[in-house]
Order: sequence, then structure tokens, then C-alpha cells
Amino acid sequence: MRLLIVGFLQGHIATAGRLASQRGAKVAHIESIDGALNALRNGQGADLVMCDVELEIGRLIESLKSERMSVPVVACGIGTDAGAAVRAIRAGAKEYIPLPPDAELIAAVLQAVAEEDATFIAQDPVMAPIIEMAERVASSDASILITGESGTGKEVMARFIHRKSRRAQGNFVSVNCAAIPENLLESELFGHEKGAFTGAIARRIGKFEESNGGTLLLDEISEMDLRLQAKLLRAIQEREIDRVGGTTPIKVDIRLVATSNRNLEDEVHAKRFREDLYYRLNVVSLHMPPLRDRPADLMPLASYFARKYATANGLPDREISDGALGRLMAHAWRGNVRELENTMHRAVLMARTGQIEAEAIMLSGQQSLGSDIVTPAALATNAIIGKHPTDTSAGGQASLVGRTVADVERDLIIDTLQHCLGNRTHAANILGISIRTLRNKLKQYSETGVPVPPAAGEAEGATT
Repeated sequence: MRLLIVGFLQGHIATAGRLASQRGAKVAHIESIDGALNALRNGQGADLVMCDVELEIGRLIESLKSERMSVPVVACGIGTDAGAAVRAIRAGAKEYIPLPPDAELIAAVLQAVAEEDATFIAQDPVMAPIIEMAERVASSDASILITGESGTGKEVMARFIHRKSRRAQGNFVSVNCAAIPENLLESELFGHEKGAFTGAIARRIGKFEESNGGTLLLDEISEMDLRLQAKLLRAIQEREIDRVGGTTPIKVDIRLVATSNRNLEDEVHAKRFREDLYYRLNVVSLHMPPLRDRPADLMPLASYFARKYATANGLPDREISDGALGRLMAHAWRGNVRELENTMHRAVLMARTGQIEAEAIMLSGQQSLGSDIVTPAALATNAIIGKHPTDTSAGGQASLVGRTVADVERDLIIDTLQHCLGNRTHAANILGISIRTLRNKLKQYSETGVPVPPAAGEAEGATT
């Protein structure tokens, strides 16, 4: 756990840092926002930033976002200035910590961040040989390829391997290859020099250098462009990288883990993925089974998420009733563990008693509490044709007659995106397509004049 504290705070910084260190965190202190940004650009990684509320937290968060540095920020301040706390939260801070710091509060914040990375729940027998294999190879430096459907916990497995490895004290750095535009991914991986391209306002250390001595996870590597695959292959073979705009090769020492929700052998045969890179990555292969094949994990995972979101929303813990569990067990879980997590978050908020009852379990956008359980695909399709999932009348089916497949697909994508409040990643997971495919579809629709819901957090009028 790496904590970066930003600001002065009249000596309370030292106290907060000492308390965090006692809880096992590696603490660094920088006095200004510009200094913190430069440190992060230069490879001083952080799992959490704690920033003085009197500084420009909004500018810090916007800079982190614009430069694609995914680090949660919490605000801290002296006294109980409610207005400052509200402004910090509105600017994007995850939490507000009053100072002088309380040891238990500091511990709770650190634990919450650590749990996001560390929780690994697997009790179903089908997971036993997978965990055994992961533990057996963790101590080596062999590259590992983790496959499985979206939402099955591939990144959680990668973090588990890192914690069991000899590199556990080093950085674990994750890059989502599907979420970063192709023209920026090279800079994200290898870094760039100031002025290397438009927008390169300062030198930036890439993820290879940031993870030096630790583990680098390339998430959804099948989405990487072929040209960049060639550069990645060289970096793996030579154990050195070149920053964009740089002139001197840089040696790196990393353990590489990659994930994919596609069959990479099929991608190789289709000439969308380099065969030599595939064999470099696939020294050890682990396959994460879908949640529907892990029934014994459903209840422990549901209980964990219920506790997590009760705590996050300041609510008492709620037990899961037998009726609610029955609905959970009967569902198809196309979105796997990620879908279950979202379902339990909703259930915690919707529960009206001390228990999570069946009517609080809203499955995959289900509008009517207590209606029959259906799969996400059925729900999305019925949103298009305007009928209840259990209605098999000819009238409901006839509404599709005369429409092209492209029209039905377009409406399905737009409706699913609206249900996800513009969140492209969640919509792609529900639809069972890659985020790149979704973006291409949305760009196509926008160019033909079809209104596209703005991405979550973007201004109205955004199209991709």
C-alpha cells in the first residue's frame, strides 16, 4: 500500500504519515500539487493520494484524469469545515478525513483501498486446481496469461499472483489496453519525453518503468493494435523499452501478466494477434471459469459485496434472505462477478428491512420488483420490443417483423447504454462485446445522426 500525502497541514501531516506507516503503508510526502504530479509522472507510484483540502484538489483530480493516472484521492483538513469537505467531494475526492487524524479512521481508509485490490474469494471446488497452479508458478518470473469471460476476476487473480511472488514488495501496475485509445497506449506503456507529441507537456514515465522490480498487468491485451504488439514483443524479449521521443533505451525488470476475454489462438489464426507474442505471453495459462460454473462461490461473494456496500453507504450489515438467495442462484450471471457486485450494491440500497429480501434483488436492469427472473439478454431485447419477458404473444414478436438486424442491434446497444447511465465498460460487459467494438458502433451511429448517450462524467453532446 503506497500513500502519497500532499500539503502542509501544520504538522498533522507527520502524524497522519506515522499512523499510516504503523498500518503497513509506504508513505511519501510532497508539499504541492505540481510536485505530486511530477512525482507520479516520474514513476513514483501511489495507491492513494491524501491531499490538503485547502489546495486545488479539483485541479489535481482533473490532471490525474487527463493524464490517465488512475489514483484515488481523499481530502483532509484541520477542523470541521463542512463547506470545504463538500467542495472536495464534489471535485472528485473519494472521502474527507478531519485532522488531527484519528488512528482508526486512517486505518479504515487504508483498509478500504487495500481491500479493493486484495480480496480474493474462491470456495468452489472448480477453483481449487486453478489456485494451486497460481500458487505453484507465483514465485517464478514466468509470463502468465489469464483468460476468461469479462467480470470473472482475472485482475483479482493477477493481484493474487503478485502477492504470492518474490516481487510482492514491488509495484503492481495495471493497464487496461481496451480503455486507452490506440494513439495513447504506446505512451502509457513506454512513457514519453516532453514535446514528443501534442499534449506531452512534461516527461512521463510509462507503466513498464513504474512497475520495474514488480508486476505489470496488461488487461485485455487482445485489444492491442498489431503495430504496438511488435513493440511490446521487443520489450519482453530485450527487457528494455524506448520512451516515445526518447533516444536512449531503458532497461526494465518486470514480471508480465496478461489477460484476455477472447480466445487468443483464434485471434492468432484470424491475424489479429501476433503468434510470436502469444507464445511469449503464454508460458503459463490460467482460465477463470464463469460464475455460473462456480455455484459455491455465489453466496460468499454476495455476502462480501453486501457488507462492503453497507459499510460504504453508512448502513448496517444486512443478511441475505433465503428468497433473495434463491433469486441469485437462479440467475444466469452473464456479467459474472462484476454483475453480481452491481446487483448486491443495488440490493443494499433497496432493502427496506434488516434483511435483503427477494424484492430488493433487481437483476440486470429489471424494472418490476418481484417479476420473473430472466437473463440480461432477454431483458435488453424486451426493452426494444416493449413487452414483458414472459409475454410470448404474437403481438410482441410481430413488433420485430420488418426491422433489419442492424436496426435491432442499434436499439439494443443504445438502450443498454442508457441503462448503464453512459458507462461504456459496463454496457460492453452486458452486451458481451469489447469496448472497442462498442465505441466503433457508437461512432458509426453518431455519424449517421443517431443520438448517443454521453459517457458517464462527460458533457452533453459527447458521442464516444
